[in-house]
Amino acid sequence: MKVSQTAKATAGLGLTQIVGWGTTFMLSSVLGRSIEHDLALPSEIVYGGITVMFGVGALFAPRVGRLLDRTGARSVMTAGSIVYALSLAALSFSQGLVSYLLCWGAMGVASTLALNTPASIALAQIAGARARQAIAVLAIVGGLASTVFWPVSEALETFFGWRGVLLVYAAFHLLVCAPVHLLMLPGRPPVGTQASAGAGAGTGTAPAVSDHSKRIFLLLTVAFSCGAFIFTGFIVHAIGVMRGLGHDPASALLLASLIGPAQVAVRLVELAFGHRYSITSSTLFAAAVLPLGLGLAFVAGGNFVVALLCLLAYGIANGLKAVLRATLPLALFGRAQFGTYLGRLALPQGIVSAAAPPVLAAVMANYGAEGVLGLTFVVATVAFAATVMLVRVSGPVR
Repeated sequence: MKVSQTAKATAGLGLTQIVGWGTTFMLSSVLGRSIEHDLALPSEIVYGGITVMFGVGALFAPRVGRLLDRTGARSVMTAGSIVYALSLAALSFSQGLVSYLLCWGAMGVASTLALNTPASIALAQIAGARARQAIAVLAIVGGLASTVFWPVSEALETFFGWRGVLLVYAAFHLLVCAPVHLLMLPGRPPVGTQASAGAGAGTGTAPAVSDHSKRIFLLLTVAFSCGAFIFTGFIVHAIGVMRGLGHDPASALLLASLIGPAQVAVRLVELAFGHRYSITSSTLFAAAVLPLGLGLAFVAGGNFVVALLCLLAYGIANGLKAVLRATLPLALFGRAQFGTYLGRLALPQGIVSAAAPPVLAAVMANYGAEGVLGLTFVVATVAFAATVMLVRVSGPVR
């Protein structure tokens, strides 16, 4: 019965995550130009809605994490779908700067209630020992959001315009996502169940009470926040960086397009073989391959093969981190306080995710592709150092 509930919840959450990412984060890529023209807003503001969403979501994440520990995911994620529907409907009626950004702020609240972090917490509560595999499946399915919604958005805009598309997407959240969350998730979290707690935490006491737990949490925060800066910021500028290194537009597009397949491939490997090695081994590998790839590109990125290795390394690291940012805290702290820990970790990650695209855009404008690669290499090296220290402090965990 437990396996069937896990499979049902994973399938349902996979669907709602595709809708959640496709109707928010992927939205401006297709509808951005029409919104710019209709609202007379500069592109920086139109795409800045995503930054507002990340920033607002980060501020609410710790409180929502604690709420998920107490109440379970059903009511929280259902409410998130309703807030998404209201936000998208309101955005379809926006007339200028203030209303536009306010709607994105409301979507930030919705994302904290119904997007990536609560979905991972829900699976951890439901799947128990199978949470690592379930979260890996969710990451694979969620990666299909752009594949599904970019063409859907283009087709719908042809018939309904950008405002009509937003109303259709509001209906998706209200008529599809909300019922899935309401019907497929348990009403309450499991009582007295935990995953392995490598740090001696997750025993039902307040999180991070010991110096040992505080040290682990700090190192995890540094490693994940540095990773979030690179993964959120670099992907936006990947094509521009490749062109700045001397690759022609077609080659730059080809190179950047390989990031997605690399992400999916490594998630499939993690799903199939992750049970055979420790989570800390995956974490060390992901942390090591990223600065290696960025460093090679910084030195000789004008070479096609080197640039290819860089972007494959980026895709592999990003693909693994999408799974590890949920499964590693689960292994370290256990299920009892998992929502609290994940919510607290989401706060700094959300802030740096909001800041990364404009920061790297400024670096790109002033220092070119080499400046972006140099900065991201330094940040990736800090993340690797924090990861090594984390593994030494916590020991191997599965």
